[in-house]
Amino acid sequence: MFAAGMIDLKNGSCMLDLFEPRFPEAKLHDHFRLICSDPAYAKVLPVIQSWATGLLDRKGESHKFIKEFQSTFNSSMWELYLNRAMGDLGCSMDYSKSSPDFVVRGPGNYEFNIEAVISDQPPSALQQKTFTYQYLKIRGALKLIAKIRDKLNLYRGANGKKHPYSSLSHVRGRPFIIAIAPFDSNISLFQNNELINMVLFGIAPPVLTGPDRGKQERIGSLLTPSGSPVKMGIFTNDSFKEISAVFFSTVGTFGKAVVESGIERLVRSTRYRVIEKDKLEAGSEQWQVGMRRLQRGPLDFLSALRWDNGSQISGADMYIQHSSLHRETHLDGLQVYLNPYAETPFDPEFAWPLEVALNYYDVESANHVAPHPDGALVSRQVFEPTPYSLRVLLESNGFLAK
Repeated sequence: MFAAGMIDLKNGSCMLDLFEPRFPEAKLHDHFRLICSDPAYAKVLPVIQSWATGLLDRKGESHKFIKEFQSTFNSSMWELYLNRAMGDLGCSMDYSKSSPDFVVRGPGNYEFNIEAVISDQPPSALQQKTFTYQYLKIRGALKLIAKIRDKLNLYRGANGKKHPYSSLSHVRGRPFIIAIAPFDSNISLFQNNELINMVLFGIAPPVLTGPDRGKQERIGSLLTPSGSPVKMGIFTNDSFKEISAVFFSTVGTFGKAVVESGIERLVRSTRYRVIEKDKLEAGSEQWQVGMRRLQRGPLDFLSALRWDNGSQISGADMYIQHSSLHRETHLDGLQVYLNPYAETPFDPEFAWPLEVALNYYDVESANHVAPHPDGALVSRQVFEPTPYSLRVLLESNGFLAK
């Protein structure tokens, strides 16, 4: 554990310790209790602490944030991830403002605001029930749209809110972004962008095999458990025009800190691959259409899928590796969705780093436009470095017969 007050050598200031317990053990979140008690995570704690630089300087807010981090964990981890991510985007934050969550100044003094939220898990009694994968997907999408709507209501001042975000001088006339991450089930971090595409653009996942490969069905609405329809595709019209963009990630989690710490783990990751056919080298094996599985080293496995996509070869690389072989930046896996109907559009000239995946909706063609870069991180999970974990990973991903 760190001392109660840490010295930030870079800024010369005293930083409050995220990991100094503020509650009796019984009230600490399970994840917080685990990472503090397990010596294997000793190198992860300072990584997370570094993400908090500046965030804990808010007067009257820092102690509240630490308590929430220790008692609820996931929502605070998401804010910590975003805090560091904004710095990596070349932005600074005005921590003197208590809301929205991030008052941001980017390069060229470009200003925008971010409100962070997660889709959380249901009560533990419901978590213990067994649900179908399809049910969990529908529930996950409904949770995402509900959380986005809740934050939009804070902006609009619905339900009698006295000081809506739209009334704040540092918010008016500037882009308003909602940053959301899914934590609603044990499989939520495996979804890539499937559910957020459904929520924002009203499209189903692409067909991966057969003559309809790449085709995406339209989804107009989903039904709640009570049978009420909830419209999908909120960025295909002006119903959510106050939201300029949505930031989304399934990897801006505790696992990101684990990877950045360099501790020993097994890492399963998937990266999007794409190349223009006119840039292909003759006989290039890595762009060969079809599926290839190979072992490249003692703890280095690659499953490469490629398909012909007209003028391009597209696909995905799935790795199972020792953490010493895995490379990942803090911004890897961050997806940005721009709202074409935004009343205050996000600057189209903003200089996004290459690893950030941008998503647009073409109003004229009614299509999702996703110019994701080759190598964009799609998903990543970390596992205990044990023979059992390795065997399960290899069996479940087709490297070993079950």
